[in-house]
Formats: sequence, C-alpha cells, structure tokens
Amino acid sequence: MTIDTQDPRDIPILTDAVEKNGGPYAFLDAKAVHAAIVTETLNLADSLLHQATKEIEATLFERVFDQLRAQLPELVDRVLREHAASRNPPETEP
Repeated sequence: MTIDTQDPRDIPILTDAVEKNGGPYAFLDAKAVHAAIVTETLNLADSLLHQATKEIEATLFERVFDQLRAQLPELVDRVLREHAASRNPPETEP
C-alpha cells in the first residue's frame, strides 16, 4: 500500500511510513508510539460512537413522538367511546 493513495479506505500503515522515512523516526520507542496510537484511536472511536448514539436516539425520539402525535387522537376517541359504552349499556327491548 502506498501512502500517496487517494482511496479513503486505504489507511496508511505506521510501519510503511517508518520504513519509507526511517531516519527521522529511528529515535522513537515503537512500543510507546503503538500504545499512544491505540489509546488515541480508542478515544476517538468512543467519542464517535457516543455522538452516533446521540444522533440515533434523537432520530428515534422524533419518530416516536411523530407516531404518538398521529395516533393519540384516535386512541383517545376510542377509549372515550368504550368508556361511555360501558357506563351506558344499550337498553333492551321488553
């Protein structure tokens, strides 16, 4: 994989960059750099997941209230009719 690629699915690999530029990165502690990258990547993933969760929750909340708004008048009408019918049973003929 080359680092100059334009495809966003191609993620540069740290070892490719180090091998290509060797000299400037020779002094780095590879384990410490690896740990720092993993930590920052996990923090970023956690942040992105929390944001996505908030967006999904907001969308679902809006859908639920839209459905309530649409269905509530019919529900109230039905319950009122049922309640009125149970309080005033139809008269029977003798």
